[in-house]
Amino acid sequence: MELENILTDLKNGKIGLEKANAEIRSMGYVPVSDIAKIDTFRKHRTGIMEAILAEGKAPEDVVEIAKAQVAAMGRTLITRLDEGSSKALEDAFDPEDIEWSLHKTTAVVSNGTPAPRTGGKVAIISAGTADIMVAEEAKMVASEMGCETQTIYDVGVAGFHRLVHEMLKLKEDMPDAVVVAAGREGTLPTVVSGLVDVPVIGLPVSTGYGAGAKGEAALLSMLQSCSVLSVVNIDAGFVAGSFAGRIANKMAEMRRMGNAEENTEV
Repeated sequence: MELENILTDLKNGKIGLEKANAEIRSMGYVPVSDIAKIDTFRKHRTGIMEAILAEGKAPEDVVEIAKAQVAAMGRTLITRLDEGSSKALEDAFDPEDIEWSLHKTTAVVSNGTPAPRTGGKVAIISAGTADIMVAEEAKMVASEMGCETQTIYDVGVAGFHRLVHEMLKLKEDMPDAVVVAAGREGTLPTVVSGLVDVPVIGLPVSTGYGAGAKGEAALLSMLQSCSVLSVVNIDAGFVAGSFAGRIANKMAEMRRMGNAEENTEV
């Protein structure tokens, strides 16, 4: 059922509000051959855009899904790219239409359609340079959700003075949410959460070696944090960026509503 028909039936009393809401939430997908069904209505339903997980897909399938999503939505975000999938994207699209993360493991492809701007603000912090790849995924997700992003990289607790200097700058333009990516013992999110008055999302990264390797020590450390923070799965940059983006966009919406109320006061 098309959106216009749903609204018409609702207006004419043929269906109730609950039925209309259910129909709208279930609509909107584009089939791609026999390999995928793109959820084009996901952003309207959940506030989070449909993204392409390249991991486990053949490069040619990544390209076909990306083309279909760009045609339907104007933009698409692709995560967990390997060298083969990145090369396939470069061959299939104009270089000017692709925005890459620092390590080319995350990309945004568009047809010139700009990303929305919501007024939300998200900061992305990494403990070490080995954590930047995952941090960049979170950054690009939050940006695609319309948020202004700022990055603070390589400020782990092994050199605490680096963090102190950057935190002073961060507080000058306090974000609505902060994502902190850390591997090894995963201490940094706990420290940051004890210094800021906005939600912090701990993002454990699969770096480190020996006991507690592959991000397990970082994950458990964040779950045991003595300061309050949320924690996502190991290397889950997309989830961390999405969660931060939802918080930031809700805060931006509240600011807009507050400004509107002030402007209508007599």
